[in-house]
Amino acid sequence: MSDVLTTAVAALNEKMEGGFAAGVAKFVIEDEGAIIVDGSGARAGDDDAEVTLTADAETFQSMISGELNPTAAFMTGKLSVDGDMGLAMQLGAALA
Repeated sequence: MSDVLTTAVAALNEKMEGGFAAGVAKFVIEDEGAIIVDGSGARAGDDDAEVTLTADAETFQSMISGELNPTAAFMTGKLSVDGDMGLAMQLGAALA
């Protein structure tokens, strides 16, 4: 697992203590890999998910650190969403 994924998994688990009970989401970090977020927390993996969010490593790190709002990232084309938009919005709120 890359350092970017390892750091991202740790940051997501810290932000979403207790996991993400609303469903199963996947973050795809371009050129790095994928992270699954569900009720058990975050882990590296490429399982099926109800929503997939794709961004480059810089955008993802900015969202996790709170420097970039996930909604703003989506509206400016830095984040793409495929699947359940409602679930993506709940996940965005959990990251804020």
